[in-house]
Amino acid sequence: MENSKRGFLPMRHGIKFTKKQSPKTDEKLKRMSNIPYASTVGSIQYVIQCTRPDVAYALSAMSRYQACAGEAHWSAVKTILKYLKRTKDMFLIYGFVFKLNGGVVAWKCSKQAATVDSITEAEYLAASKAAKEAVWMKNYI
Repeated sequence: MENSKRGFLPMRHGIKFTKKQSPKTDEKLKRMSNIPYASTVGSIQYVIQCTRPDVAYALSAMSRYQACAGEAHWSAVKTILKYLKRTKDMFLIYGFVFKLNGGVVAWKCSKQAATVDSITEAEYLAASKAAKEAVWMKNYI
Protein backbone atom coordinates (compact mmCIF):
# COMPACT_ATOMS: atom_id res chain seq x y z
CA MET A 1 0.00 0.00 0.00
CA GLU A 2 2.91 2.38 0.66
CA ASN A 3 4.13 2.29 -2.95
CA SER A 4 0.68 2.59 -4.49
CA LYS A 5 0.07 5.17 -7.20
CA ARG A 6 -3.62 5.49 -6.31
CA GLY A 7 -5.03 7.89 -3.79
CA PHE A 8 -5.60 11.01 -5.89
CA LEU A 9 -9.35 10.81 -5.20
CA PRO A 10 -11.12 9.23 -2.25
CA MET A 11 -13.24 7.12 -4.62
CA ARG A 12 -12.75 6.18 -8.24
CA HIS A 13 -15.36 7.49 -10.66
CA GLY A 14 -17.82 5.17 -12.32
CA ILE A 15 -17.41 2.13 -10.08
CA LYS A 16 -20.64 0.61 -8.82
CA PHE A 17 -20.69 -1.39 -5.60
CA THR A 18 -23.32 -4.04 -4.91
CA LYS A 19 -23.92 -6.97 -2.59
CA LYS A 20 -23.20 -9.21 -5.58
CA GLN A 21 -19.53 -8.34 -5.04
CA SER A 22 -19.68 -9.93 -1.59
CA PRO A 23 -17.77 -13.20 -1.10
CA LYS A 24 -19.70 -16.34 -2.07
CA THR A 25 -17.28 -19.21 -1.48
CA ASP A 26 -16.09 -20.42 1.91
CA GLU A 27 -12.49 -19.61 0.98
CA LYS A 28 -13.33 -15.99 0.16
CA LEU A 29 -15.54 -15.67 3.25
CA LYS A 30 -12.69 -16.89 5.45
CA ARG A 31 -10.21 -14.54 3.79
CA MET A 32 -12.51 -11.53 4.23
CA SER A 33 -13.21 -12.45 7.86
CA ASN A 34 -9.49 -11.89 8.56
CA ILE A 35 -9.60 -8.37 7.09
CA PRO A 36 -10.40 -5.54 9.57
CA TYR A 37 -13.02 -3.98 7.29
CA ALA A 38 -15.47 -2.76 9.96
CA SER A 39 -12.79 -1.36 12.27
CA THR A 40 -11.11 0.43 9.37
CA VAL A 41 -14.41 1.97 8.28
CA GLY A 42 -15.03 3.02 11.88
CA SER A 43 -11.60 4.62 12.15
CA ILE A 44 -12.14 6.58 8.95
CA GLN A 45 -15.56 7.65 10.28
CA TYR A 46 -13.82 9.13 13.32
CA VAL A 47 -11.41 11.02 11.06
CA ILE A 48 -14.34 12.40 9.05
CA GLN A 49 -16.06 13.65 12.19
CA CYS A 50 -12.91 15.38 13.43
CA THR A 51 -11.14 16.85 10.43
CA ARG A 52 -11.84 15.36 7.01
CA PRO A 53 -15.40 15.80 5.71
CA ASP A 54 -14.06 15.52 2.14
CA VAL A 55 -14.18 11.71 2.25
CA ALA A 56 -17.65 11.43 3.80
CA TYR A 57 -19.42 10.37 0.60
CA ALA A 58 -16.85 7.72 -0.28
CA LEU A 59 -17.01 6.24 3.20
CA SER A 60 -20.81 6.28 3.33
CA ALA A 61 -20.83 4.18 0.16
CA MET A 62 -18.46 1.66 1.78
CA SER A 63 -20.25 1.62 5.14
CA ARG A 64 -23.22 -0.12 3.53
CA TYR A 65 -21.21 -3.32 3.09
CA GLN A 66 -19.79 -3.88 6.57
CA ALA A 67 -21.73 -7.11 7.06
CA CYS A 68 -20.83 -8.55 3.65
CA ALA A 69 -17.68 -6.81 2.41
CA GLY A 70 -15.92 -8.26 -0.59
CA GLU A 71 -12.56 -7.69 -2.26
CA ALA A 72 -13.88 -4.74 -4.30
CA HIS A 73 -15.22 -3.07 -1.17
CA TRP A 74 -11.95 -3.59 0.70
CA SER A 75 -10.02 -2.20 -2.26
CA ALA A 76 -12.20 0.93 -2.19
CA VAL A 77 -11.61 1.39 1.56
CA LYS A 78 -7.85 1.09 0.94
CA THR A 79 -8.21 3.78 -1.75
CA ILE A 80 -9.77 6.08 0.86
CA LEU A 81 -6.85 5.36 3.22
CA LYS A 82 -4.34 6.11 0.46
CA TYR A 83 -6.11 9.38 -0.29
CA LEU A 84 -6.03 10.37 3.38
CA LYS A 85 -2.34 9.53 3.58
CA ARG A 86 -1.50 11.44 0.41
CA THR A 87 -3.43 14.55 1.47
CA LYS A 88 -2.51 14.66 5.17
CA ASP A 89 -0.26 17.69 4.68
CA MET A 90 -2.73 19.66 2.58
CA PHE A 91 -4.41 22.64 4.18
CA LEU A 92 -6.13 25.86 3.27
CA ILE A 93 -4.10 29.02 2.70
CA TYR A 94 -5.78 32.41 2.64
CA GLY A 95 -4.39 35.81 1.86
CA PHE A 96 -5.10 39.40 1.01
CA VAL A 97 -3.25 42.49 -0.25
CA PHE A 98 -4.23 46.12 0.32
CA LYS A 99 -2.77 48.79 -1.93
CA LEU A 100 -2.78 52.55 -1.58
CA ASN A 101 -1.65 54.72 -4.52
CA GLY A 102 -0.16 51.67 -6.23
CA GLY A 103 1.90 50.52 -3.26
CA VAL A 104 1.25 47.65 -0.90
CA VAL A 105 0.35 48.90 2.58
CA ALA A 106 -0.78 45.62 4.13
CA TRP A 107 -0.76 41.97 3.17
CA LYS A 108 -1.15 38.57 4.75
CA CYS A 109 -0.75 34.98 3.63
CA SER A 110 -1.46 32.38 6.27
CA LYS A 111 -2.52 28.82 6.91
CA GLN A 112 -6.11 28.72 8.05
CA ALA A 113 -6.13 27.54 11.66
CA ALA A 114 -9.79 26.52 11.84
CA THR A 115 -11.07 23.22 10.49
CA VAL A 116 -14.07 23.97 8.31
CA ASP A 117 -16.79 21.86 6.76
CA SER A 118 -16.98 23.56 3.38
CA ILE A 119 -15.12 25.80 0.96
CA THR A 120 -17.78 28.47 1.50
CA GLU A 121 -17.03 28.56 5.21
CA ALA A 122 -13.28 28.79 4.50
CA GLU A 123 -13.82 31.70 2.11
CA TYR A 124 -16.08 33.40 4.65
CA LEU A 125 -13.37 33.16 7.33
CA ALA A 126 -10.76 34.56 4.94
CA ALA A 127 -13.05 37.44 3.91
CA SER A 128 -13.75 38.15 7.58
CA LYS A 129 -10.04 38.44 8.38
CA ALA A 130 -9.50 40.73 5.38
CA ALA A 131 -12.48 42.88 6.42
CA LYS A 132 -11.10 43.25 9.95
CA GLU A 133 -7.80 44.44 8.50
CA ALA A 134 -9.64 46.86 6.18
CA VAL A 135 -11.59 48.35 9.10
CA TRP A 136 -8.39 48.75 11.11
CA MET A 137 -6.63 50.42 8.16
CA LYS A 138 -9.60 52.76 7.54
CA ASN A 139 -9.47 53.91 11.16
CA TYR A 140 -5.68 54.25 11.04
CA ILE A 141 -5.53 56.23 7.78
